[in-house]
Amino acid sequence: MNEPAKTQHVLAASATVEVPFHDVDAMNVCWHGNYLKYFEMGRAALLRAFDYDYREMRASGYLWPIVEAHLKYVRAAVYGQKLEVRAELLEYENRLKIGYEIVDCASGARLTKGYTIQVAVDAATEELQFVSPPVVFEKLERVWGQ
Repeated sequence: MNEPAKTQHVLAASATVEVPFHDVDAMNVCWHGNYLKYFEMGRAALLRAFDYDYREMRASGYLWPIVEAHLKYVRAAVYGQKLEVRAELLEYENRLKIGYEIVDCASGARLTKGYTIQVAVDAATEELQFVSPPVVFEKLERVWGQ
């Protein structure tokens, strides 16, 4: 007898940013390092979507340092351009892997894509956790209604 397929849950959120003057260089192009700051805006929106933003992480007894970041630049953002930073939870069982896409709000054209990986560290002992703590699963279950 075939077992039913597991439902694939997707958790995504987005944030909007207008490229400020202090983020561009003399050529009016957004400096490449600022895209990680924009990723952070999307990540914060995603974490709030399941009630596990940085305050809740700390209160749960875990720190979540970023241990890996990957970006692919497709086209440059410029001063005053309105961007949508989309973030999606890709993995959560052993780490938080969050995928990002930055698009132009007006045209929908992709500017940058990438991902970050965060791991749980016990705040008291500073020990790396090889499995995400139960609080992550509990909060996601609440969102997904299981």
